[in-house]
Amino acid sequence: MMKKLVSCVLAASFALPGLATAANVKIGVINSMTGPEAPIGENLTNGIKLAQEDLKKKGINVDLVWEDDTGKPQIAMSAMEKLATRDNVAGVVGPYTSACSNAVAKLAEKYKVPLLVPAAAKEEITRQGFKWVFRMNAPADQYAASLIDGALAMGKPKTVAFIYENTDFGTSTTKTAKEYVAKKGIHVVADEPYSKGSPDYRSTLTKIKSKNPDLVFMVSYVADAILLMRQAKEVGLKPQAFLGGGAGFTTVQFAKEREISNNVFSCTQWTEDVNWPGARDFFKRYKAKFGKEPTYHAACAYESMIIMAETAAKSAGNRDKTRTALKAGKWSGIMGDVKFEDYAGFTNQNNHQMLVQQLQNGSYETVFPTKFATKKPIFPFTGWK
Repeated sequence: MMKKLVSCVLAASFALPGLATAANVKIGVINSMTGPEAPIGENLTNGIKLAQEDLKKKGINVDLVWEDDTGKPQIAMSAMEKLATRDNVAGVVGPYTSACSNAVAKLAEKYKVPLLVPAAAKEEITRQGFKWVFRMNAPADQYAASLIDGALAMGKPKTVAFIYENTDFGTSTTKTAKEYVAKKGIHVVADEPYSKGSPDYRSTLTKIKSKNPDLVFMVSYVADAILLMRQAKEVGLKPQAFLGGGAGFTTVQFAKEREISNNVFSCTQWTEDVNWPGARDFFKRYKAKFGKEPTYHAACAYESMIIMAETAAKSAGNRDKTRTALKAGKWSGIMGDVKFEDYAGFTNQNNHQMLVQQLQNGSYETVFPTKFATKKPIFPFTGWK
């Protein structure tokens, strides 16, 4: 009997280095599970559920406390206060949107709770010197740089038009994009913000068409991304390339709209064919379990939960020790190498490699950077069918 007990203890210790027995840890999740961003929020939820399964295999039992912010910053803030004070979680993963993440970041700092943001792009989130806020994904400046660098590698665009939602995500991504194209000598011929969820963009798209831009750079969530492209076809807008700044342009819903989404470029944090450890296996498992392909949001959320839960478990749920370990740690998994660094005004920011993909016959194909590419890009835009 004693030998069997010793064997069980040893098995648990091998499952998770640094822990002698199976660990229990409570982690909060703030996500957009209902509301307009729920289609993308579902990807984060599913990625976290897969992480929970894998953590259990490592001997870490994660008690997840779920909070739905519905995409609204005020609700996200209330959720963070609850998780920090009443639920006493060791750390929090989320939220999804930039507006919610930026609001919650201030509370993470106030209550001294480690916060790991998986996919929100607004630069300010990790540019406020916060010690308790960490980010997995590359921020907004890298969205623009990856897409513009890709376009310049494929051709010689001289002009660009911007159309984007006037939210934290849209304005911050476009601001950095405008700064970047200026450095590259590309002239901005149109700068068109819009109110999220508008029913008709044809007049704005017709105005952009009259400028005959080489590139059309769009920043939108799912519903607007689909409507923008549908109405771009209606008005006959035909640039050298449509560039989608992540989010809605990287979803299964958008890919299914083949008549209007084919050949659109988008930047992404992750693809299933990238040569990062476990990326392809994650894709296969996700598709088998949930019946659909994961977006980068799922991969970001999965890796964020793996890192947060493992770190919190090794720190016995102590928030201060968890924060210190997140700052000092290094990881390598489905998001490539991860390290939370201070650079270029950022604090606790993972300096993540962005990828450029293109929809070809309904499938997302990695086309840039060249060392990660699995298909050649189709450029310039071949027109509407």
